[in-house]
Amino acid sequence: MSALAASVMSLVVPSCIINDIPYPRIQANFLSFTAEGQDKGAAIDSINRTITVYLPETVDIQNVTVSEYSLSPNTELVSPDFSKPVDMSKTVLATLHMYQDWIWTIKAEQDIERYFTVNGQVGATLIDVPGKRVLAYVSKSASLSSVQVETIKLGPEGSVMNPDLAGKTVDFSQPVEVEVEAFGRTSLWTLFVERTDVDVSTVSADAWTNVAWVYGQGEANKENGFEYRITGSDEWTRVADEDVVKDGGSFYARIIHLSPLTSYEVRAFSGEAYGATLSFTTGSVLQVPNTSLDEWWLDGKVWNPWPEGGEQYWDTGNKGATTLGSSNSMPTDDTSSGSGWAAMLETRFVGIGMLGKLAAGNLFVGSYVRTDGTNGILSFGRPFTERPTKMRGYLKYNSSTINYSSTEMEYLKGQPDTCIVWVALIDSPEPFEIRTNPKNRQLFDPEGSYVVAYGKFESGQSIPNYIPFEFELDYKSTSRVPKYILITASASKYGDYFTGGAGSVLCIDDLELLYDY
Repeated sequence: MSALAASVMSLVVPSCIINDIPYPRIQANFLSFTAEGQDKGAAIDSINRTITVYLPETVDIQNVTVSEYSLSPNTELVSPDFSKPVDMSKTVLATLHMYQDWIWTIKAEQDIERYFTVNGQVGATLIDVPGKRVLAYVSKSASLSSVQVETIKLGPEGSVMNPDLAGKTVDFSQPVEVEVEAFGRTSLWTLFVERTDVDVSTVSADAWTNVAWVYGQGEANKENGFEYRITGSDEWTRVADEDVVKDGGSFYARIIHLSPLTSYEVRAFSGEAYGATLSFTTGSVLQVPNTSLDEWWLDGKVWNPWPEGGEQYWDTGNKGATTLGSSNSMPTDDTSSGSGWAAMLETRFVGIGMLGKLAAGNLFVGSYVRTDGTNGILSFGRPFTERPTKMRGYLKYNSSTINYSSTEMEYLKGQPDTCIVWVALIDSPEPFEIRTNPKNRQLFDPEGSYVVAYGKFESGQSIPNYIPFEFELDYKSTSRVPKYILITASASKYGDYFTGGAGSVLCIDDLELLYDY
């Protein structure tokens, strides 16, 4: 081949190269989402690309106005058009674009209080919302042709019912239809009242460790309650009437001061009649490892809250903080008892000059997974199936003025910093992943569907000396069994948003889970 030919080939061949380098796979995200009238912040899950909007019953779910939303940098909204009202009675699919399309799922949760009660009712009313059917039971001796309706509400607040049956005597020998009008739309509901042969029923018993929640049904206008005993005992203990919560013919009680790992029996009563006896066994008193916070070891610059060579249960954000500075969560001999160690969590700006970030001192049950740029990815939670009622411990706190913030938390600058200690029980299939990077931020939501129970202590004031603290866990359900426990403490409540006061210090010591009320 001549030199000229070779030169020509050198010019031609490059023009045949195909540019098959893929575009970056950077996920397009919603950073915020607000619907007009919502009663709490929307839950944004950037991992599963879902948004849950919580609407009060005064909002027309079929005509929801999206008042504000924000997207990750270089992201555009393809659909839907949020300048127009959106029907959120069904799932909404939103398409975001950054190099490629990303599909997000938006759903609304709206709790509408509905009820229907009649005189002499037995048990709870069954309300089938999709089928728009309502069923109430009365005793086998009751007359269906003259049933007194005590209360009724089937639509959202402000809806109109035709006919309005409240306080009237109605013939329920046949089903009765009522129209419910709300937001300019009318729906037809069918009401049923039937007799039952069962005067009282022991519905269920949810056993915790020192506590059991028991549920029953009986006749509304009779004395209703529960009796319980240790299995094998001859003597029944009656639950005090003031501890029984009654809603018509449905009632429940919280039985406290039970012994752990013990078998009990419970039965409901209504008047002189007794329901079937149910058996249950209480759980154990379980503490998580290193609640004394005495066990630490130093690995290079990183302080770790577990013994060297031992099993890790807790972790801190030190692996992230030490990329630009030193550990800001560490042991201290300034303890509540005067002996051993406690955890000292300090909020600092880590870096040089303007190059760096605010790092909130923190401690959590779980593990630090990796650093994403200057952001952290954490795994929150360890396996746990018991149901504690409270947490207590000791703490002291120095609150500095908030002098660093993210753009979205700018309004907090100049205010006192706030420390926080919180506990959550979740039943998701795996631990909860925390991501602090604003591009794909994923933070824990106490109102999330995965949450079984949650409780917290926080203070926006300095506490110069150790004080005992205690807070109760609020359970969404007495029957859901958790899979993981999450415990977190931070010197700056909004540290996940890189917002806080440099110099805020939280010392925490001798934590304990409690199992009674």
